[in-house]
Amino acid sequence: MHPWRTRAYRLTMSSDWVPAACTLPSTDRPLRVAEFDALFAAALRDVRRSSPTEVAVTLAAAPGRADLVRDLTRRETECCSFFTFELEDGDPLRLRITVPPEHADVLDALAERASA
Repeated sequence: MHPWRTRAYRLTMSSDWVPAACTLPSTDRPLRVAEFDALFAAALRDVRRSSPTEVAVTLAAAPGRADLVRDLTRRETECCSFFTFELEDGDPLRLRITVPPEHADVLDALAERASA
């Protein structure tokens, strides 16, 4: 097991993983997490960690799904500007997520949620 997995698991069990840099109001955070959870539950095929600061997520393609992913990641970047999301259209959809090293814990938590 990778060292980041253990820490990420602990972070996903609480709200402690939300960084101070996040500008999303606290009351809206559970809703955003639920949006990511719903996307992962409906479409996730694979999560691959290529480095401590990068995750590649493979999602099943479906009508409108690429637009949904673009909208969700755009809104996430508005409140957490340290995220970089790159979506590659196709079947499957490929979403590359990167963060600066100081936000690797947040990426850990997101990757763990996706894998759960």
